[in-house]
Amino acid sequence: MALKLARVATGRHKTISMWDAFHGASLDAISIGGEAVFRRDMGPLMPGAEHVPPCDPRDCRFGCGGACNARCAEYVDYVLGKEEDVAAVIVETVRCTDVQIPPASYYRALRRACDRHGALLILDEVPIGLGRTGTMFAFERYGIVPDMVVLGKGLGGAVFPMAALIARRDLDVAGDRALGHYTHEKSSVGCAAALATLDVIEDERLLERANVLGDRAIDRLRTIAGRHPLVGDVRGVGLLLGLELVKPDGSPARTEAERVMYACLARGLSFKVGQGNVITLSPPLVIAERDLDRAFDILDEAIGEVEASQARARGSPAAGKS
Repeated sequence: MALKLARVATGRHKTISMWDAFHGASLDAISIGGEAVFRRDMGPLMPGAEHVPPCDPRDCRFGCGGACNARCAEYVDYVLGKEEDVAAVIVETVRCTDVQIPPASYYRALRRACDRHGALLILDEVPIGLGRTGTMFAFERYGIVPDMVVLGKGLGGAVFPMAALIARRDLDVAGDRALGHYTHEKSSVGCAAALATLDVIEDERLLERANVLGDRAIDRLRTIAGRHPLVGDVRGVGLLLGLELVKPDGSPARTEAERVMYACLARGLSFKVGQGNVITLSPPLVIAERDLDRAFDILDEAIGEVEASQARARGSPAAGKS
């Protein structure tokens, strides 16, 4: 819907989005998405879907050296200047698959670039909106306002599938078009669930809770990282958390990450591994503190188990920094 509205509003059809991004699994969504596993053998994809490197300080194509200098955003500005028929720039405000958190300078530069070239800025907050990052919308942390923001997942309160497109008032320009027109759109039950979810976020002060528990979680994860050489980095904002697992040479520990995931599943903890080696944790905003602590206990045990298994395979004492 956001892509169609961008075309109607601008009269253009091209998009700029990020390699490694995930925006969904439909054909248009994988066209703007950047994960190879979804795009492979699926062509031809939607025409005009251009891609640029994402903001990823640990794997920067512009030599930022681990501290983002926003040159990746400047490159978007450059591409917009060359591709005059770009309708929109589409970005995950925080890339949830591996918890990449851009600095404020990145989004300020993107906002200026879009304004300069007449492109719309669309932020995908389907997995991270509605308090996950400690603010109602993740973009609030950056002091910018997108032209559109896409919501979903948590909007139905984990009860009913529900999604929403929120756009600037002056983008209400397609009243004669069927931008949605989907079988499951405008569900009355879904709307009731979404309204109840918004009430709970406010009444139970879940934004504040996400920040408090998030700070506690980061402290615990850093303690875990200090005990385990397998953990190369800890990242988080609110209750969106990530542990990057690396080998001794600094390369991604993909096999080890999968083993940690299955060791955790065997103990009752479920999560996803993003980008092959990043354990991503997104606990419910209403999680009990004891359950959060138990989750970290399980993760700690599982990482230790995988490290000990590696040490045995090498014929050396179990790894770990006491």
